[in-house]
Amino acid sequence: MQQVDLVIGERLTTEVPLVKEVAQYIISAGGKRLRPALLLLISGALDDKSPDRFTLAAVVEFIHTATLLHDDVVDESTMRRGRSTANEQFGNAPSVLVGDFLYSRAFQMMVSVDNMRVMQILADTTNVIAEGEVLQLMNMRDTSLDEASYLRVIRSKTAKLFEASARLAAVLAHSNEEVETACATYGQALGTAFQVIDDVLDYEGDAGTLGKNLGDDLREGKVTLPLICALQRSDASEQQTIKNAIENGDLTHQDEILRIIRDSGALHAARDSASAEAARAIEALTVLCPSPYKTALLELARGLLQRTS
Repeated sequence: MQQVDLVIGERLTTEVPLVKEVAQYIISAGGKRLRPALLLLISGALDDKSPDRFTLAAVVEFIHTATLLHDDVVDESTMRRGRSTANEQFGNAPSVLVGDFLYSRAFQMMVSVDNMRVMQILADTTNVIAEGEVLQLMNMRDTSLDEASYLRVIRSKTAKLFEASARLAAVLAHSNEEVETACATYGQALGTAFQVIDDVLDYEGDAGTLGKNLGDDLREGKVTLPLICALQRSDASEQQTIKNAIENGDLTHQDEILRIIRDSGALHAARDSASAEAARAIEALTVLCPSPYKTALLELARGLLQRTS
C-alpha cells in the first residue's frame, strides 16, 4: 500500500493548482482503500510480483475517488470521512471537473500497462458504474423498488469496481479462466456485502464513527435495502409514514422512521442479505491455494459484516 501511495503521489502531478488542491484534499482524507488492497491481496494469493499491480491499484483508487467527487455533487452531500466534502469546500464545478481529471488520469495510467485485456476490463467497468449511477438516480423516491432492483444498482454502482480490482489481479497473474472468474465473483460478492452494510449503518451507525451524516439516504430519497425491508414488515400506517418521507422529502418523522426500521427487523434482514454475499465471496476462494493472502481475503469477507464505519 505504501508503493500504491507513492504511485498516487507521482501521478497527481499537474500544472493546474486547483486540480491538485482538490484532488489532494479528497485523496488525503484517507478512506479504507479497500479496492487497491483487494487487488494487492489477490496478486499475493496468486504469487504475482508484477510492478504493474501498483499502477493498477492506484488506477482503481483514482476511479473510485472520481466517483466520490461526482456522487457528492449529485447527492448534495456535505460530509464524508469526517470532514467537509470537496463540493462543500470548493464548490460543485471544481469537484465535477477534478473528478473528470482523475478519470482521464486513470486511463492514461492504464494505457502504460500495455495490456488490452486490462483496458477492456476497466473501460467496461467505468461504463457499468456510470449506468449504475443513472439507475440510482431514476430510482430516487420510488417506494415500489424491490430488492432485486436495489441489488442491480449496487452491483453496478459499487460492486463492479471491487469485481474489476479482483479480476485485474488475476489477469496480471495470467490465471486461467476458472481462477479469473472465481476472483471476480469474490470481488463482486464482497462489494455487494460492503454496500449493504454501508446502507444498514446509515440507520444504525454513529455519525462521528461513520464520518457522514446519519439518515442521508432518507434525506436524498434513496430507497436502500433497510427501507425496502421495513416497508415489507410494517403496518399500513407505518408504511405511509415511510413513503411520505421518501416521496416528498418530509423528514418531520425521521425519528419515528428510524424506530420502525429498527423494530421491524429490517436491519437484521438486510444484514442477513450481506451475510449471504459474504458467504458467496468465501466460497469463491476455494480455488486459491492456502496462503497468508488467502487467509486475509477470508478475514476481510467476514470482517465486513462487523464494521461500524
